[in-house]
Amino acid sequence: MTALTVSLAAAGPFRSLAQGAPTFSLPSDHPLQQAWQAWKRQCLNEDGRVIDAPQSGASHSEGQGYGLRLAVVFGDEEAFRRIFAWTESNLALREDGLLSWRYLPETGDPVPDQNNASDGDLFYAWALIHGGLLWNEPGFHDRARIIGKALEQGCVAGHPDGSERRYLLPAAYGFTSDEGVTLNPSYCMPRAMREVGMFAEAPALVLAARDGLELINGIAGTTLLPDWLRLTPEGPAGAPGLSSNCGYDALRIPLYLCWSGMNATPAQARFREIHRRAALVTGDTPTVFEEGTGHVRETSDQAGYRALVALNDCVLSGTAGASMPDFDAEQPYFPATLHLMALVAQAEFFPKCLPV
Repeated sequence: MTALTVSLAAAGPFRSLAQGAPTFSLPSDHPLQQAWQAWKRQCLNEDGRVIDAPQSGASHSEGQGYGLRLAVVFGDEEAFRRIFAWTESNLALREDGLLSWRYLPETGDPVPDQNNASDGDLFYAWALIHGGLLWNEPGFHDRARIIGKALEQGCVAGHPDGSERRYLLPAAYGFTSDEGVTLNPSYCMPRAMREVGMFAEAPALVLAARDGLELINGIAGTTLLPDWLRLTPEGPAGAPGLSSNCGYDALRIPLYLCWSGMNATPAQARFREIHRRAALVTGDTPTVFEEGTGHVRETSDQAGYRALVALNDCVLSGTAGASMPDFDAEQPYFPATLHLMALVAQAEFFPKCLPV
C-alpha cells in the first residue's frame, strides 16, 4: 500500500466532512459577534473586497480566504456570499481554478500577476467546504474540490532528496529550481490542508500537511522558524533574496497550530520561549526576531500581535485564563484579522483560555 493510499484510508473525521458533519459556527448572540461586525466595518467593503489599507488598499487571495472562513465561523451568509462573488469575479482568472494572488484597485490592470498564493487558495477552499455544509450549498463544495485538486497538482512538491515527503509550495510558479524548493513555513496550516485534502480527494495535500508540520517542528527544535527557507537535498537553508528572520509571516505559525487544535508542539514551545525572553527587555510585542541571534528587530503595539502571543502562551501553560486583549477595531487589516482568528481558535478549541 502506497503512502498516498494510506493517507486516504486514514481519513477518519475528515471523511465526515463530505457526509455533512456540522461545522463550527458561533451563535448570533455570542460576544465575539461584535468583534466580527467591527472587523467588517474596518476591512470589508460593500462589494465583498477585503481591503489591506496599508498596502495601498490592495486585496489579496489571502484576505479573501481569511474573510470567507471567518464569515462561516460567525454564521454570516450574506458576507460569505458577498466575499465569494467578488473573489470569483475578480481573482478567479486562472484556467486551473486557483486564484490570482493580488488585486490593485484604481489601476489600468488591477491583476497584473496571474500567479497564485497557495495559502489564499487553501483558506478559500477550506471556507467553501464549511460554508457548503453550513448553508447546504453544493456549488461551494464543487468549487472547493476544484481548488483542492489544483493545489495538489500544481502546488505540492517533493523533497529534493528524492524521498516521498511532500510540501506545499507558495505558488504554482517560481519556487522550484535545481538548487532546491523555496517554502514559506507559515503557509502550512495543518488542519486546513488535511480537511481540504480529504474533502477534495487530494492525498498529496494531506501528506504535505504531515510533512510540513514535521519540517516546522524539526526546525523549531533547534532554532527560530524563518519567514522563508530553501529546502535542499541536505535539509533547510536560507532562501536567497527572502527573509530568514522570524517575522510577520512566521508569527502566524503558532496561531495555525492552535487553530488546528494542537497544544504541545516544538514550534509552539519555541515561540513561547522567545517571546517570554523578549518580554524581559521590551514592552511592545516583538514582531520580527533576527535570524540566528534571536534579537528583537521590530515591535508593535497592535493588539492583534499581543493576542497571538497570549493565546499560544495559555495553550501551552495549561492554566485557565489568557491575557488576550479585547478586539481593537482600529487595527489595520493584518493584525485585526490575526486577532479575530486567535479569538476564534480560543473559542473553538481552548475554552480554558477565555480572555480575562
